[in-house]
Amino acid sequence: MRFIIDCLYLLAIVLISPKVVYRMVRRQRYLAGWGQRLGKVSRQSPAKKCIWIHAVSVGEVNSTKTLVAGLAQAFGDHEIVISATTDTGLARAHEIYGDDLAVFYFPFDLSFVMGRAFDNLRPDICLLMELEVWPNLARIAKDRNIPVVVVNGRLSDKSYPLYRLIRPLARRMFAKVSLVLAQTQEYAGRFIRLGCPADRVKVTNSLKYDTADVGDIVPGADELAARLNIGDEPLWIAGGTGPGEEKIVLEVFAELKKDQRFADLRVAIIPRKPERFDETAALIEQSGFNFARYSGVLSGDRKVQGRPEVILGDTMGDLKKFYSLATIVFVGRTLTPMGGSDMMEPTAMGKCTIFGPHTFNFKQTVDVLLAGKGAIEVEDGPALCETIRKCLTDTNFAKTTAENGAKVIKQNQGATKQTIEAISNLLAHKQIT
Repeated sequence: MRFIIDCLYLLAIVLISPKVVYRMVRRQRYLAGWGQRLGKVSRQSPAKKCIWIHAVSVGEVNSTKTLVAGLAQAFGDHEIVISATTDTGLARAHEIYGDDLAVFYFPFDLSFVMGRAFDNLRPDICLLMELEVWPNLARIAKDRNIPVVVVNGRLSDKSYPLYRLIRPLARRMFAKVSLVLAQTQEYAGRFIRLGCPADRVKVTNSLKYDTADVGDIVPGADELAARLNIGDEPLWIAGGTGPGEEKIVLEVFAELKKDQRFADLRVAIIPRKPERFDETAALIEQSGFNFARYSGVLSGDRKVQGRPEVILGDTMGDLKKFYSLATIVFVGRTLTPMGGSDMMEPTAMGKCTIFGPHTFNFKQTVDVLLAGKGAIEVEDGPALCETIRKCLTDTNFAKTTAENGAKVIKQNQGATKQTIEAISNLLAHKQIT
């Protein structure tokens, strides 16, 4: 089976290599970290025991914040290392942890590569955020008696059917997992049906509730507001948008601006992926609105004249600052079938939050927010327009929605404590046996 899996990996590498090369040349992606991807990873304190946390991208990395703090307190004699798959995930890990932790690209799951990574790291436990179980990683860890734990586990409506297609392989892989800490009972059932023994699956809720900052005071937000001349006028933030959504946002904004009541309304659009910044800038220019690119303002290339109607947030790490200044928030990648961006952050900050119907990556969060009337779901662009109009004119409705959202987040916190306790019990049992 090991040989077959490696052959399948190599075939996949051959098939996707043209796409990788294209992105390297045109978008300057995948240019760094190839040694790490080939297993040449290292630690800061090799003499210590090691906890290896793997998170794919920005969302999963953000979920590690309270986990890392809890682990550092509970296991002071262990070194914590973090890997990420994407460039943005790695950048976010460096931003959060700086030089305090070893941060590196996740090695390819080829047998010899993953074996080299395990030789270099010598982890005592592997914590995989949400769903990052890989066949060779699971096998090597099992062979070396290293527990593998899925933390903040979820099997979304999109990923679950894909795993069912490869159920024989999935069963072999998930059977090697020591513990699954799932976000919901529904996700727990899916892990069990894919081969995780039921006695190794526990529901702990989502870590993201714990990492969400309740309150809208964000360091650096005042400076951002000053640079962009943001005052008391209503500000609509469209955050984490995906392809096709910026056009919808601009159309909705144009429709709202026809109403004299919203003459001073402004909108800030922050695309999810940095490679789409220039594309979005061109789209805004074509719309005819007076607009400013925040990157240009920061670099001094452009001075903001007056109060531009449209702001393009084309910098990394500033979305939270924009959210803190918002009157209304639309969470992107939800009007198109992309699974959604994180709606927990603005709701926790007490912002009136709106999203579309395509939120399969955040199903549990959406369910509890809608049940608690802490956010608003819309079907399409026209519905988004009407909802924003209602929120701007009915301030009590918007305020109540925002307050309910923050309340829901607070009520669902506590997953970090349960996760640390479960990991502590697992490691204690390993030492005893």
